Amino acid sequence: MDPKLQKQIDPDRLPEHIAIIMDGNGRWAKKNFLPRVEGHRRGVKAVDRIVTLCRSLHIKALTLYAFSDENWNRPELEISALMKILDFYLKKELGRMQKENIRFNTVGRIDDLPKDIQEIIRNAREMTKDNDGMVLTLALSYGGRQEIVDAVKKIAENVKAGYLQVEEIDSPLFASYLSSHPLPDPDLLIRTSGELRVSNFLLYQIAYTELHYTSVLWPDFSENDLLEAVIDFQKRERRFGLIQEQIVKA
Repeated sequence: MDPKLQKQIDPDRLPEHIAIIMDGNGRWAKKNFLPRVEGHRRGVKAVDRIVTLCRSLHIKALTLYAFSDENWNRPELEISALMKILDFYLKKELGRMQKENIRFNTVGRIDDLPKDIQEIIRNAREMTKDNDGMVLTLALSYGGRQEIVDAVKKIAENVKAGYLQVEEIDSPLFASYLSSHPLPDPDLLIRTSGELRVSNFLLYQIAYTELHYTSVLWPDFSENDLLEAVIDFQKRERRFGLIQEQIVKA
């Protein structure tokens, strides 16, 4: 890591929750004349780097967009390879999560995943449930629109059953029905590969999130790239709908 970048980090203004759209594995593989699956394997190494750095910075929550609900439309061979990589990663990293006090979490329709992967996920969540150093969340078979629709259905069912009154529905209550609950909303969302969109990721939760885009492909995303994103975040004034004078008075 670049010591100059490290010195620019203000430990009192770190984002509590960082979310990352890990994009560019396929393009990285094509650029390096390698099969797409090799891009995904190299992407796992980037995950290792970023988890390590976030833990050392004392970031409280890190959420990674690993597999969207639209990704099921990819070729079967690629999906199979992705599931094998996920299986390998979770088995390999469980001991490390225990050692480094990381709690493993997921969002998305986990029931869509293969049964053996579901079991590995349940085991990892159970084994790390008491860890309180950092929450590492993987978004798997996840889609922001579907998450919102699912929350609306659950609320409607509770209203219909008489457990909930329409008048009780507000933003905090709605958020409690999302699969990300009780995680705080992301402070910083990073997207790699140069694409300038959020791709159906945490649509409700990122209403006031600071967005950072980089052209770096995910397998090449380094500790310095993350530090630059955090420095960019710390330069911004977060108003949450207020004016500057109100923030200064507060």
